[in-house]
Amino acid sequence: MLIVLSGLFVPSFSKQDTTYSKKIYTTAEVQTPPEIDGWLNDDAWNTVPWESGFQMYEPYDDKPPTQETQFKVVYDRDHIYVGIRAFDTAPDSIVTRLTRRDEIDGDMVAFQLDSYHDLQTAFSFFVSAAGSKMDFYMSNNGENQDLTWNAIWWTKTQVDDQGWTMEAKIPFSQLRFDRSSGGVWGFQVAREIYRNSETSLWQPISKESPGWVHLIGEVNGLENINPKKQADMTPYMVAGSEWFEADAENPFRTEGVDRQLNGGVDAKIGITNNFTLDLTVNPDFGQVESDPSEVNLTAFETFFEEQRPFFIEGNNIFDYDLAVHSRNNLIYSRRVGRRPQHYPDMDDGEYADVPVFTNILGAAKVTGKTKDGLSVGIMESVTAGEKATIDNGTDQRSETVEPLTNYFTGRVSKEFDKGNTRIGGIFTSTNRFNEEEHLDYLHTSAYSGGLDFQQYFADRSYVLSVTAYGSNINGSEEALIRTQRSPVHFFQRSDAEHLQLDSTRTSLNGYGGSLTFGKQSGRFNFMSFLNFNSPGLELNDLGFLSSTDDIIQIFWMGYAFNEPFSIFRSARINFNQWNAWDFGGTRQESGANINGHTEFKNLWSTSFFLNMRTDVISNSTLRGGPSFTMPGGSVAHLSIETNSRKKLSFEVGGFLNKGREESTSMYELSFEINYIPISNLSIGFYPEYSSRQSQLQYVSQEEFSSNHRYIFGSIDQKTLSMSLRLDLVLTPEMTIQFWGQPFIASGDYDEFKYITDPHANQFSDRFHTYGTDEIFYMEEDGYYSVTEAGSGLNYQFDNPDFNVKEFLSNLVFRWEYRPGSYLYLVWSQTRSGYDPWGYFHFGEDFGDMWDIHPTNVVLLKLSYRIG
Repeated sequence: MLIVLSGLFVPSFSKQDTTYSKKIYTTAEVQTPPEIDGWLNDDAWNTVPWESGFQMYEPYDDKPPTQETQFKVVYDRDHIYVGIRAFDTAPDSIVTRLTRRDEIDGDMVAFQLDSYHDLQTAFSFFVSAAGSKMDFYMSNNGENQDLTWNAIWWTKTQVDDQGWTMEAKIPFSQLRFDRSSGGVWGFQVAREIYRNSETSLWQPISKESPGWVHLIGEVNGLENINPKKQADMTPYMVAGSEWFEADAENPFRTEGVDRQLNGGVDAKIGITNNFTLDLTVNPDFGQVESDPSEVNLTAFETFFEEQRPFFIEGNNIFDYDLAVHSRNNLIYSRRVGRRPQHYPDMDDGEYADVPVFTNILGAAKVTGKTKDGLSVGIMESVTAGEKATIDNGTDQRSETVEPLTNYFTGRVSKEFDKGNTRIGGIFTSTNRFNEEEHLDYLHTSAYSGGLDFQQYFADRSYVLSVTAYGSNINGSEEALIRTQRSPVHFFQRSDAEHLQLDSTRTSLNGYGGSLTFGKQSGRFNFMSFLNFNSPGLELNDLGFLSSTDDIIQIFWMGYAFNEPFSIFRSARINFNQWNAWDFGGTRQESGANINGHTEFKNLWSTSFFLNMRTDVISNSTLRGGPSFTMPGGSVAHLSIETNSRKKLSFEVGGFLNKGREESTSMYELSFEINYIPISNLSIGFYPEYSSRQSQLQYVSQEEFSSNHRYIFGSIDQKTLSMSLRLDLVLTPEMTIQFWGQPFIASGDYDEFKYITDPHANQFSDRFHTYGTDEIFYMEEDGYYSVTEAGSGLNYQFDNPDFNVKEFLSNLVFRWEYRPGSYLYLVWSQTRSGYDPWGYFHFGEDFGDMWDIHPTNVVLLKLSYRIG
């Protein structure tokens, strides 16, 4: 569980800093290192004394802990060793839950090394009483945590009649430090007593302090050690088979099976002790979990989280978020290796074999930070030109569906004044080598860049942040017309006088920026934010940008109660206010939000929020047409969670969205059921159900010489998903994981209409609903035929009703048979079906799902780390 991250080694930024004198622990070098068995009985440990004197951090500040904790630290030329004794007067109550790596749970201890001693960064190591481990890299004085960082290190634990013990061995090659550090590193030790939800620290730090790393203690005496360069190479082999429904007429699916053998290599090489080169050639990500199912009825792209190890490790160095609580970013690594963007045009009787993703020929990144605060990240990726094979029964031809493409990112930042000032910059490029005329609609090149500045004041209690960024894209006239007309821009909007669609354009430039100022210490905090994105900004070749032409102002303030009172263990309340305009000066919306979270002394918790917003002048509702006034409304959410530390815990949540003038109504119910029947098995079941009714759901549009019809319908949409997750941990190095998700969604359309006056005073006057004498459903052909009364216009559109049924699952056996070397055995199954029914019937839909012929994939992946 990552619950430890909310209270252990992660600052909460609340009241004014409570200053404690820094503790110092003196270590010593040993000639014969301790054996890592968890018993702490080697002679090496007698070289140094025990250190204690912990103070409570959670739930109270500056109180004695309920149990005593001691530790020792020794080192040799290649490793640092940490031993911790966690005394417990009730050893039978120690919670030992065996979990997979980085999903730590139960009683635990942790230690932290600021080996740069720059007061900004730290390597953090967690160990549970069951011997499971977690590690992450902390930067920016604790504000950023890279949970994907995985070091090579060893640990063992033992439980006895005095409590439990832990030994850990960390190679210096996994850390970053400078010869001139003077033998002094930043150091912290922490312990969590699970049954009490109690955390204690060796170096006292208030929960209400701004920052973290600059406040931890120190370990000195680290003499005669030298930085170590990491040098690992990990070749891999993958053998896999895919079984699917055979199709005798399709020459690519006649046998119903496809077998593959593949291989590649990953490498991690220390250029210097501070900078690491990561390489991957022909990477394989077959062990990565599938994306969840969805039905997207908007004009905008769905954001999916990155799950591929090469791209998520160290990605905090490359992040360049554009706005608060926004997915917009200059870097969206899912673009690399994406699904091909072109699908071949085919004649009747032709079949195509189209790649489902673009092969990454190779990728490399250099990341690191110097002792004086210079951080550098460089990433280069090359993806193959992918071709589809088309067969007409007598011969075959090929057609390129994705060109050879190069992606580059460079990120640099420099800290001054112990991290109180930071200046950074970023540059990205995408270059496609288009050699086929049918791919002229893709950009040939795309560039983006930005500068960022951050300044802390008053011992990091206040912060000022400024960013400025821009973009440039190039391509054919066809490509630039497509971009200008895309949902991100909608330059063709007839009522946007500040926009103009230029059909001769072969390049497009844009810009954006943000300004943030706020207070992040004390019980009362606030943040004021302004962000803008010009209409011409385009980042989606390598970044993620959902929309442009916006100026957004946000103000947030909150108050926190960090220590128990009355029936509460902690509580916080927040208020938000926002306004939005476009670059034409039109106020698009205003709104406000109040939200809060409370944790009770019995470790139950509740969360809520309430949003209220005015009418919205939407530039996207008509999908390229004029702006449209959508009625405002309110959104409410409430969730209740039981004590998650129990073997059986629940969370239930409710979401309600109500638009004024009966324009829209939606509710959603979600549940989480988590059960730990035995210490090494966890089961999670997460059903969600939503029901949405809207009078305006986009269907189609028709253009005539003097008229333009934007066609909508009323929709009754229902969605049900039921995710099941099982984690069986055989040893800390061997796990079996299962994830499965049945998914059912339906959309029933009626009361079709077209827009007449998009800004009429009354919502019902903004459209005309077709009469029974104007619209007819041609059931045999599956489309609606319209003959408008008055205008006499004739047109038709397809039946938009849908019923989607999907089942996705992954079963993964993972074994780290030696440090950094893995064996994966993976079975994934997909069942996917579609019907134009529109109605939702759980029993029938769920039953039909299992009648769909599945696609099964089984693969075996073996990697071996040399280093």
